[in-house]
Amino acid sequence: MLSKFPHLRQDLLASIVVFLVAVPLCVGVAVASGVPAEVGLVTGIVGGLVTGLMRGSSLQVSGPAAGMTVLVFEAVSEFGVATLGVIVLIAGLLQLAMGFLGIGRWFRAISVSVVEGMLCGIGLVIIAGQLYAAAGMKAPETGTGKIVGLPGAFADALGSTEALASLAIGTGTVAVIVLWRKTPKGVRALPGALAAVILATAASSAFSLPVATVQVEGLLGVVQPPGAEAFGELAGPAVWGTIVAFALIASAESLFSAAAVDRLHNGPRTEYNKEMIAQGAGNTVCGLLGALPMTAVIVRSSANVNAGAKTKASRVLHGVWLLLFAALLPSALALIPLPALAGVLVHAGWKLIPFRGIAALWRAHPGEALILVVTAASIVAVNMFEGVLIGLALSVVKTAWQASHAKLEVIDKGAGPIQVYLSGNATFLRLPRILDTLEALPEDRPVELDLSGVHHLDHACRTALENWAERHGAAGTAPVKVTGDGKAARPESEEPVTAA
Repeated sequence: MLSKFPHLRQDLLASIVVFLVAVPLCVGVAVASGVPAEVGLVTGIVGGLVTGLMRGSSLQVSGPAAGMTVLVFEAVSEFGVATLGVIVLIAGLLQLAMGFLGIGRWFRAISVSVVEGMLCGIGLVIIAGQLYAAAGMKAPETGTGKIVGLPGAFADALGSTEALASLAIGTGTVAVIVLWRKTPKGVRALPGALAAVILATAASSAFSLPVATVQVEGLLGVVQPPGAEAFGELAGPAVWGTIVAFALIASAESLFSAAAVDRLHNGPRTEYNKEMIAQGAGNTVCGLLGALPMTAVIVRSSANVNAGAKTKASRVLHGVWLLLFAALLPSALALIPLPALAGVLVHAGWKLIPFRGIAALWRAHPGEALILVVTAASIVAVNMFEGVLIGLALSVVKTAWQASHAKLEVIDKGAGPIQVYLSGNATFLRLPRILDTLEALPEDRPVELDLSGVHHLDHACRTALENWAERHGAAGTAPVKVTGDGKAARPESEEPVTAA
């Protein structure tokens, strides 16, 4: 058995850790989306048993994602829970089409700084949000609100016996996970997160602590395939905008997450088109079951990697545990304290923040470090999808600025023409500096402009140089003499810059 599955032990233990991380996420996302908690567990089960079995990103774990909560809540409010299944079903089919058309591979073009900024931002939001859960309090809706409200929440917790007991369980869970690596090697065979939850559950039961526990009813009552009336909503144009938004945002979050997960391990790289197909298949099944939409979830995925998973068996097994406990043994879940699961998530969020990497990046590449910080801050202030788009836009602007490096050298010997040498890539981004220098030249002196060193001259720069040369020659001096015809810098159909 072990010879056929050499990594079974590692994958089995990792799957239990992922299961412990997945339970509060599935329940929390469902409640925040305006649907029963069990609906989120159905999506988590499909993410493990359907998407988990397919090819794509072998260590990435899928399920309901916090990044889709607002969109799902608005869809449920506008169209109803019954129509949610149809929306998710059609969105899944669109993802399948995009995967088969090869659109997924374009998501490989993502800056490393943006990926690390995404991890950092998500880690901060997870930590801030779960600190409230560890104290048994309701967290604010926005990432900024979560962080700003922490001092007040801590002050409130100091005056509540229940909150202090809950915080003690959460803090103890984090402490056990951190210190577990210092235990003997034989003991470390058990994952620290699992040991911490077992100890927290035992302590909570032994001392009858007043802490909240996981509450889940049976799954069969919430599985509701969409009916004919729900499909009738497709006749209205409004629902199609929601469907397209579901498909695009779920795809982007999943493939951005895949790029981040690839940074966390040295195993097989993501096959992006196949991952898009896997996500589409999962959402199609979720739609047929009337469940929440799924995406790849970086918190579960990073927990999977950090727990030592080697193959996709870990994510499939995590789906098995979700199904087993939620459908057959919901009373067993009721023993687990919620602050213990919050502690597991706080530790997982902390591992996502590249503290040393940020400092090293700032020393070597300040521009890239700025992109990382802005991406993280944007995710905290807005959400993951828009935060990543802001980071990508900033990365494109930085690249364009660096690619448009141009050097302008002016040599004035006091007599004769002023010699001006322009080299590099002359684009509109460098145009203000180029024109400032040229317009500062004496109008009563002839000018020789050498373009032989220019590799690229865009239309804006060419037009501006022509206009400047015409104005300079109109002042009564000799026309600007251009040397170097700039063939490498322009199409053959264009004439060189002149002012005859």
